[in-house]
Amino acid sequence: MDDSSLKALLQHLPVAWWETDERWHVLESGGGAFADPDTARRFLDRVREETSLPERSREEAHRREQAHRPVEFDGRTFDVNWPLPGGSSHGHRGLAVEVPEPPAALRRYAAFADFADYAPAAAFLRDRDGCYLWANHSYAHLYGTTPEQVAGSRIEDLDSPADAAQFRALDQEILSRGKPVRHTLTYHRSDGSTGQAAGHRFPVQENGRACVAGIYVDITEHTRAMHQRREAEENLRALRDHSGLPCALLSVNGRMEQASTATAELLRTRLSDILGRRAHTLLAAAPELHRLHLAWEALIARRVRRVETSALLLDAEGRRRRVRLHLTTVNPTGRRAAHVWAVVTGQGLAHEAHPPLTAAQLRILSLLAEGSTNGEIAASLKLSRQAVDYHLSRLRDLLGAPTRPALVARAYALGVLAPGTWPPRPA
Repeated sequence: MDDSSLKALLQHLPVAWWETDERWHVLESGGGAFADPDTARRFLDRVREETSLPERSREEAHRREQAHRPVEFDGRTFDVNWPLPGGSSHGHRGLAVEVPEPPAALRRYAAFADFADYAPAAAFLRDRDGCYLWANHSYAHLYGTTPEQVAGSRIEDLDSPADAAQFRALDQEILSRGKPVRHTLTYHRSDGSTGQAAGHRFPVQENGRACVAGIYVDITEHTRAMHQRREAEENLRALRDHSGLPCALLSVNGRMEQASTATAELLRTRLSDILGRRAHTLLAAAPELHRLHLAWEALIARRVRRVETSALLLDAEGRRRRVRLHLTTVNPTGRRAAHVWAVVTGQGLAHEAHPPLTAAQLRILSLLAEGSTNGEIAASLKLSRQAVDYHLSRLRDLLGAPTRPALVARAYALGVLAPGTWPPRPA
């Protein structure tokens, strides 16, 4: 530029002008857009990068006499005209005028921009050099700062060298592929802890240049909860399969959804044959069956959390076995339990079906196991001696026991009397 008065005028305006040779060596520059030569030099490097054209495109630009495009630099937008008409055959002139940011009311999609600014997902926009052009509040919160502090900074200003190298590599992959990528990444939080985020990173065109945008949701707590759940499920599976306890997971309608191999062995069948079956089809008719039904309804309605009771199982060979059951609700949903774990904590011997014992017979067995004589049993129950003798004879026939000691032992082995209790009582 030869007009000194024009140069003096431009020195006080937010513009930059320059003249370069064919190799982009600056011959002369000026303007009031930048306060120091180093910043002006970095701006010209940015212009050179953004406006460098292939030879054919350069010829087309000469034919059009002027290339016109916006350039972002340090959070500012410049309207660049290069080359200007009138340059020599060995040099080119250029002019950049800073464009003020339009007010929010005039911005396109201003409502959407405000929504993204305060969205719970962390979002950012970076140029190809790793410089942040924009970040929302959620993204800035991850680093314990504000969006204003993030804009204009570089990746290395916020992240450790290892994380910064990882993020730069991801940016370059996005720009080279030109396609969005969904992935999960690990990052270091401002408090020193490690976090995980899942989302998309994708290429965008911002003011005519390729940039990288990303939007992520922090899944650290979700990942930790899922890991704890997997551990709990593995532990429960190991307990179910290797503890030796017969157990089953029942749905609210009593269908067996899971079961241990010990359960199949107890019922003398295959595991595949009991999965999907209704639990009541495995129970023999017994006086306590009604109480078990009432206890089940109380569990499902969540009036109680756990119940200990007894039941008479019917195996695949038609034999019966009295068992001690521990029922516990799991996964409550609303007012009803979703599932019930049934665990057999004690079991008697398998036996052929016989008539159920009466309340008097059960009481006689309890007193007999306590060591009472026939006369003491008769006096305690206000029965005649002959009635007690008859009941004991009948019990020996029912339980297959030839003597009084054998009758007590048989009662415990079959689960008629509860083990581990004193004085003896019916199971």
